Amino acid sequence: MFFQELVVGAEFVGSARTLTEAELSIACMVSGDWHPIHADEVYAKSHGLRGRLFHGSFGLFIATGLATKLPHFSDEVIGATGLREWVYRLPLFVGDTIHVKTTILNKRMTSDGRRAIVERSLALINDRSEVVQEGIAGTMLRVVSKGPTA
Repeated sequence: MFFQELVVGAEFVGSARTLTEAELSIACMVSGDWHPIHADEVYAKSHGLRGRLFHGSFGLFIATGLATKLPHFSDEVIGATGLREWVYRLPLFVGDTIHVKTTILNKRMTSDGRRAIVERSLALINDRSEVVQEGIAGTMLRVVSKGPTA
């Protein structure tokens, strides 16, 4: 989808995937965070959880990855411009099936007329239709198509 075709308010829903034990182990290894709430099933359950939970930042990592094709930009993606208002609403557990919903919030051309900024809300949603995490992500595009820019 080209920048000119994007409509503010348009929603895109991605396919679902299930979080795995291997991903939780990798998150612990990469982050170095082996807190027992992530690594010890007995500890997590003794603290009122149904099991070990993922690091909050893992949800952000997964949400931004799942949103890369929501929508699939036909213009070249230059990079992310930032995240804001990111909120952890509920924990993520091994076995949760999640998907991302994005909504186009804003779009604008930059002053050079060759690049554009698109802002999207991202909502990471579990298999119980609960929003687990959400926030706003910006993406910069190199606009290659011609035509109206609004």
